[in-house]
Amino acid sequence: MTAAAPGPGPGKPPRSGGAAFFVAVGILLSRMIGLVRQAIFSRYLGLSDAADVYTVAFRIPNFLQNLFGEGALSASFIPVYAGLLAQNRREDARKVAGAIATILGLVVALIVLAGVLATPQLMSVIAPGYSGAKRELGITLVRIFFPGAGLLVLSAWCLGVLNSHRSFLLPYAAPVMWNLAIIFALIWEGPRGGAEQIAIWAAWGSVIGSGLQVIVQLPMVRLLAGSLRPGIASGNPDVRSVIRNFFPAFISRGVTQISAYVDSIIATLLPTGAAAALGNAQMIYTLPVSLFGMAVSAAELPAMSGAVGTDDEIAAHLRTRLNSGLRRIAFFVIPSAVAFIALGGIIAAALFQRGQFTAEDSQYVWGILAGSAVGLLAGTLGRLYASASYALRDTRTPLLFALIRVVLTIALGLGAALWLPQALGISTRWGAAGLTASAGLAGWVEFTLLRQAINRRVGQTGVPLGFVVRLYVAAGVAAGCAWGAHWLLGEFPPIPQAMLMLGVYGVAYLTAALVFGVSEVAEVTGKLSAIAGRR
Repeated sequence: MTAAAPGPGPGKPPRSGGAAFFVAVGILLSRMIGLVRQAIFSRYLGLSDAADVYTVAFRIPNFLQNLFGEGALSASFIPVYAGLLAQNRREDARKVAGAIATILGLVVALIVLAGVLATPQLMSVIAPGYSGAKRELGITLVRIFFPGAGLLVLSAWCLGVLNSHRSFLLPYAAPVMWNLAIIFALIWEGPRGGAEQIAIWAAWGSVIGSGLQVIVQLPMVRLLAGSLRPGIASGNPDVRSVIRNFFPAFISRGVTQISAYVDSIIATLLPTGAAAALGNAQMIYTLPVSLFGMAVSAAELPAMSGAVGTDDEIAAHLRTRLNSGLRRIAFFVIPSAVAFIALGGIIAAALFQRGQFTAEDSQYVWGILAGSAVGLLAGTLGRLYASASYALRDTRTPLLFALIRVVLTIALGLGAALWLPQALGISTRWGAAGLTASAGLAGWVEFTLLRQAINRRVGQTGVPLGFVVRLYVAAGVAAGCAWGAHWLLGEFPPIPQAMLMLGVYGVAYLTAALVFGVSEVAEVTGKLSAIAGRR
C-alpha cells in the first residue's frame, strides 16, 4: 500500500452503520416479497417435478446476478469508482462508469446469445439427473431465463454506481419489482394452468421483472452520476484497473457460485423434491446472509475503498471497520443459526405449508435448514473479510481460497449426499441436508484462510471468543423459552404458531444478551425506538 491523495483521513471515517441499515431495509423488503413469491410458488407446485426443474433452471439468472452484482463487478468497479469520488474526480468517475456500462452491455449480450444457443448442453451440466419431460421443460425455462439474466447484470451496474454515491436503499429494494412480476404471473396462471405451464409463466414473469428492476434505478443513477456517455475508453488507466481486477474477482465469484451449483447438481441425483426443497431452504437461510452479511459488507466496501493516508493509517482504518462489522454480523447471525436448528420446522410450515406443500415437506425443509446452520456464521463473516481484500485492490487472494472451498464442497458434498444416508440407514432424500452441512464445513475453511490473510496485512481482527459464547448461550436460552411457550399454550395453525414462537425467541434473545452485557442490544433497541418515535 502507498500513500494516497489527500482526502478524509482515517481518523474520521464516514459512519457506515446507517448505510448498513438502509441496505438491510432494502434487502428485507425484497426478501419478504421473495418469501411471498416462494410461498405462492409452493402452493401451486409443491415439491413436484416442475418445481424441481424450475428451481434448477432458475439458478441461471441467479448465478449471473450474484456473479456480477455481489462479486466481480462490486469488487472491481466500486473501489475504483468510489476512490475517484473520494478524490473529487467526478468527471473521471463518470468516464469510468460509462465505459464499464458499455463493456458490460456488450459482454452480457454475447453471454445471453451463447447461453440460449447452448442451453441443451448447459442442462446436461446443471441437471445431469433429469431426462425426458423434465429435461425438455428445463431447456425451455433456461432459454426464457437468459434474457432476464442479462438485464439483472445491468441492474448490478446500477447498484455499483448507487452504492458508490452512498445510495443504498433503492438498489437493494429494486428486486421487489422483479418478485412482484413473478407473483403476478403465478396468481394469473396458477388457478387454471398445469404445473409445466405455471412454471413457464413464472419464468416469463422473471424476465419482465428483471427489466422493471433496471428501469426503477436509472433515474437515480442519472441524478447522482450525471450524464454518462457510452464508450469503451480502453486507454483510460482507471478503466484498465477495473478490467484488470475484474477477471480474478469474476473467477473467484464464479468459483463461489459453482459451490452452490454443486449442491443443485447433486440434488438432481436425489429423489423427486430434493432440488425444490433445497431451493425453499435456501430462500430462508440466505435471508440472514443477505440482511446482515451482505448489508454490512456492501456498506463497508465503498467506505473502506475510500480510506486514504499512510499504510499504517489505512490499516488502522480497516481494522476498526472490520472489528465493528464482524461484531454486528455475529450479533444477528448466531441467533439466526440457532433458530434454524431449533425452530426450522415452524418457520418452513408458516412460509410454505399450504396447497401442494405438506407438513411432511416442512419437516424435510427443516432438516436441510438445520444443515445450513453449520456454516452460516462463517459465510457471513467471510463476506466482510472478502470486501476488505477487495478494498485493498486484492482480488486474487479471495480467488485462491474460493478454489479451495469449492474443491472441499464437491468432495464433502458427494460423500454427505450420496454415501452418508446409506451408511446411516436412512432415506437417500436426506442427502440434501448433508449437502448444506458439508458446504458449511467448507465455508469455515475459506473464512479461516481469509481472516489469516487480512490479519497479516492490517493486524489482528476478529470476533472475541467470549462474545461469541455469550451470543450462543443467549440464543440457546431464547430457543428454550420459545419451546416453553409452545408447550404451555399448545398447537396453533402454522403462521400464528411461528409468530408466537419467533416473537418469544426474539425478545428472550435480546433480554439474555442484555443480561450478558452485549452492547449491541442498546444499538438495536435504540434504532427500534427511533423508528417507533417517528410514527
